Amino acid sequence: MALYKQSIHSLYYQPLRIEHLQPLLQICNNILLNHFMSTHRKRKPPKVVLPRPQISEKKLYKRFVDYLPVRVKGGDGGNGLVAFSSLPCKEWAGPDGGNGGNGGHVIAVASHNVSSLARIKRDLKGNNGVPGRTRCQHGKNADHLYVNVPLGTMVKDKTTRTVLADLKKENQSYILGRGGAGGHGNHYYLSNELRAPTIAEEGGKGEERELILEMRVSAHVGLVGFPNAGKSTLLTTLSRAKPKVADYPFTTLNPHIGMVEYNDGVQVAVADIPGLIEGSHMNRGLGISFLRHIEKCLCLLYVLDMSAKDPLWHLEQLQYELEQYMQHLSKRPHAIVANKIDLPESRSNVELLRNSVKLPVIEVSGKEHWNIDSLKQEIRRLHDRFASYNSQTT
Repeated sequence: MALYKQSIHSLYYQPLRIEHLQPLLQICNNILLNHFMSTHRKRKPPKVVLPRPQISEKKLYKRFVDYLPVRVKGGDGGNGLVAFSSLPCKEWAGPDGGNGGNGGHVIAVASHNVSSLARIKRDLKGNNGVPGRTRCQHGKNADHLYVNVPLGTMVKDKTTRTVLADLKKENQSYILGRGGAGGHGNHYYLSNELRAPTIAEEGGKGEERELILEMRVSAHVGLVGFPNAGKSTLLTTLSRAKPKVADYPFTTLNPHIGMVEYNDGVQVAVADIPGLIEGSHMNRGLGISFLRHIEKCLCLLYVLDMSAKDPLWHLEQLQYELEQYMQHLSKRPHAIVANKIDLPESRSNVELLRNSVKLPVIEVSGKEHWNIDSLKQEIRRLHDRFASYNSQTT
């Protein structure tokens, strides 16, 4: 305060000099600096983005849905309008109510970008059409509702179990529920006999259906075996697929597909089907939910653990389960893969198996990558043989 009074006194009672203004400029500078510091908003520290937690196997299994009952309703059509035009020179200039717009369809579209039915809602409702307007303006047609489903999805009627569509190809579509037609406005009913119609049509109701979406993995060759037989290890060795591999049963909870490439450019899709157990056709273990994936496999490879006590019983049990689930399923082109041949107790079981069956037996070790080329040749032979099998069955 004393500095401020001294500065004012020097301004009024002494000649003006530059050094007289320096104290006053210093005061103004301090005031502005304090004001800026009090009003300046401090920047918040940047947020630390933590990595997403790894999904547990239990949640990952729940996310994979291959069977989904849905209720579908197409969009309702817009109502027609009862209206009459009015002009300055003519109060009653005739009807001008427009038609309503059509309701939207609910359409299923096959896409390779979708691998499960988990994200599809159980209630699918199409968009409604817009009602008609005055001056004979028609309502806008509703946009269709497109539902992306995985390749190989079958659409069935829930009551009769009839297959309505099998979406195998990319962008193949099927109308699950049709939208209703838009209603006519009163202008539609204008005639020589009826000059001032006061009626309009309601929009049609959308089609309602109860359907079942059933996804089935499509592959050329399916690896079939008991749990912990080494199917996932073989698929990892044959292709670039990376299913989970561990030394406990039921490691594979979802089907996995890998592509086996050959020098002539041919690619064969091989599917790792979750392990079957005794009574799988009665829905024990993972049950029927994964037995139906074998239906889409053109050929079968029975993967047997040669270190087990009785591999021959495993083979007979696998064939029995397939036959009980679907007749002639075990008769498809097939071969036997004697896996884990690197273990000491496997050699005697292989000789016993060869003497008991008349099928080709390929000895391999998925863990040691032993004799994998012979397995690839057998897969190619089964793939080429399927054409003749398909011609006989059809």
